[in-house]
Amino acid sequence: MAYQIPPDVDAGIREEMLSGRYASQDEVLRQALRALRFQNKEIMAIREGIADMEAGRTMRLRDFDRDFRERNNIPQDA
Repeated sequence: MAYQIPPDVDAGIREEMLSGRYASQDEVLRQALRALRFQNKEIMAIREGIADMEAGRTMRLRDFDRDFRERNNIPQDA
């Protein structure tokens, strides 16, 4: 599928390539897509957390801390 990249986006891609961090336009676009997907997942997790909070699905910090430490084998005094 052919796609005409807008001039401003093309300039940004070239700038990233000139930085030396990326060897090709494809690398820049793949990294941008990974970042976008990660960002979307983070936004969804935040929205779910807000919905849980608004619905009253919360726990006290000390209870969360205890449970988290137990699940991850972290001593209570660390």
